[in-house]
Amino acid sequence: MMAKPAADWRSNRAAVQATNDDASASKLSCIKKGYMKDDYVHLFVKRPVRRSPIINRGYFARYAAFRKLLYQFLDCEIDVDEKGNKKQILSLGAGFDTTFFQLQDEGRAPYLYVELDFKEVTRKKAALIENYSELRGKVGEATLISQEKGEVLGDHYKLLPVDLRDIQKLDDILSLAGIDPSLPTFIIAECVLIYLDPESSRAIVGWASRTFSTAVFFLYEQIHPDDAFGQQMIKNLESRGCALLSIYATPTLQAKERLFLDQGWKRAVAWDMLKVYSTFIEPQERRRIERLELFDEFEEWYMMQEHYCVACAINDAMGLLTNFGFPNEEHVVGSPTSTTT
Repeated sequence: MMAKPAADWRSNRAAVQATNDDASASKLSCIKKGYMKDDYVHLFVKRPVRRSPIINRGYFARYAAFRKLLYQFLDCEIDVDEKGNKKQILSLGAGFDTTFFQLQDEGRAPYLYVELDFKEVTRKKAALIENYSELRGKVGEATLISQEKGEVLGDHYKLLPVDLRDIQKLDDILSLAGIDPSLPTFIIAECVLIYLDPESSRAIVGWASRTFSTAVFFLYEQIHPDDAFGQQMIKNLESRGCALLSIYATPTLQAKERLFLDQGWKRAVAWDMLKVYSTFIEPQERRRIERLELFDEFEEWYMMQEHYCVACAINDAMGLLTNFGFPNEEHVVGSPTSTTT
């Protein structure tokens, strides 16, 4: 299939950053309806909105899948004395995500949590962290905050500005953040890479594979651009200036897996969100949230969930992640010479 012409990224940038506000508003809508708990996201939302039941359920599915996989990672015991049980989380295009603050409340925050985004976003987040005592207290009173630079530098939490397409800068940022590439690292990219050009997406995935020898790369984004629903989805996003620049490079679940394997990751598996929702999210959680609102949009729900996916790629030099990931499925593996199964 011919690649579709890419929209100009420069015109895309501000619009894509605005999706950050949409995501926070959607999360707050879910929280107000009782889908999940988050004591912090309301601090990041200027104008609360009430989303439809299908959007609420879709956002819950995304949240629940991410949380289950993140907890799996955090619960892996490291059997290496000199490293203790230290782990890291690296969030690419973190936006106004509040996971760090929630993990702090739960007593499950990792040794180091690093968030990266464009300076326009990190400046706003740094200002909010500085101005709200609820947030400031979680990052530590001694933490250095610069609203002008868009930086928050604490012992266990870092917020730093970067253009993810600048791979050389990413290396510099890791040094500034104090990230140890040998520690187990959970990398998050939710609806981030798909907005970049395919070359940049591949470069980031390859850089992460080369940099982190024991890691999970969690990817959540759109698939199937070619059917009627996919074309309408793309049209809706493009009308807001948000072109999915990489979707034609990785249009299917298999293509998402290949993106990682071709860039050196040892294992990769991608499921669409319909499968994730029906077989991975806890049944009691599904039953609980399905009672929260009247829901009759089943046909559209199935189609929408088939057009979003979670892909997980794994490097496991420490042998820590053998049982990580989706259940009862063979992971797609990289080169036959790999010793990781």
